[in-house]
Amino acid sequence: MVTERSYYEVLGVERNASDADIKRAFRKLAQQWHPDVNADAEAVGRFKEINEAYQVLSDPKRRQIYDVVGTAGLGDLGGAGSPFGEGFGGFGDLFDAFFAGMGGNAPGSRRGARRQAGADLRYDLRVSFDEAVRGIEKEIEFDLLDKCGTCAGTGAAPGSIPSVCTACGGRGEVRSVRQTLLGQMVNVTACTRCNGEGRVIDSPCRDCKGDGRVQQHKKLRVSIPAGIDEGHQIRLSGEGEAAPRGGPAGNLYVAVHVIPHLALRRDGTEVYYDLQLSIAQAALGTRTRIPTIEGEEELEIRPGTQPATEIRLRSRGVPHLRRPGTRGDLHVLIHVNVPTKLSKRQRQLLEELAAETGEVVLPAGFLDRVKDALD
Repeated sequence: MVTERSYYEVLGVERNASDADIKRAFRKLAQQWHPDVNADAEAVGRFKEINEAYQVLSDPKRRQIYDVVGTAGLGDLGGAGSPFGEGFGGFGDLFDAFFAGMGGNAPGSRRGARRQAGADLRYDLRVSFDEAVRGIEKEIEFDLLDKCGTCAGTGAAPGSIPSVCTACGGRGEVRSVRQTLLGQMVNVTACTRCNGEGRVIDSPCRDCKGDGRVQQHKKLRVSIPAGIDEGHQIRLSGEGEAAPRGGPAGNLYVAVHVIPHLALRRDGTEVYYDLQLSIAQAALGTRTRIPTIEGEEELEIRPGTQPATEIRLRSRGVPHLRRPGTRGDLHVLIHVNVPTKLSKRQRQLLEELAAETGEVVLPAGFLDRVKDALD
């Protein structure tokens, strides 16, 4: 068949349409004009015309020749024919052609028996600030449904094996076909006799009653990496609950909770410490001991240190989880305490300092003078 209309016009796309645009247009028109779903007398011819256009425009080599010299240059590469063989197949074949390789199952495709997975579990683990920073190995204990040791998780009594379900033939699903305006529709449901597993246990294990799992107490050692923080989770694959009758086990998620440090504050890999100084210490300088991740250390404060000064100790913070060998910093934030009450001698000294520097200060109040007189 040689169409009189442009192939682009047949599919309703522009000449610069992408491959995705062409496929999308063909799919829409094919669903509308396929003879299995359209009883119109012209449906057969219309669908052949659509199919011919798609066969040429979906093939880069054919499309290039067609764009240059039209259908005359196609020769044996012409667009006649169908991707579904003689008679272009049923609507179900057309539908399957678009869903093949997309990760899903088209209606009517074989899926096989389902294997139910075990449940995921969560364990909340509390660690100290130091343990989170340095890393540690912890032993945890918990109860769960684990694989039955008697039947090795199959659910069948020792010496017996599950049999193939006769209701579904081992597929785990049953299908029913009904006629609709769109043609035959296949309805797929899980087999009720085997619960979608494709197997039936004729002789159940006496310990697990055919479930393949029993309640057990489990101990595990968990490695806590250095630098872990509040709210982080560690996934232990396959350490969750066992699945019924030998399916894949779930995962165990260990949620980490960090007990705060008494003096240090943490923000990611950065650590902060608030250092309180008196006016004299800030003005004259001092040596003081501060807490660090490694323990207490002496820190020198230079004379004339101002309030809100930040002293940054490089690479003294928390290790990076994803960059081994690197650490954040320790930030020492300086706070200068101004006394709210002064003795007579302290006030005298400060007034002398103010006079020396030419600063104007308020005179002592009435209550201060009364207090000085009584001293």
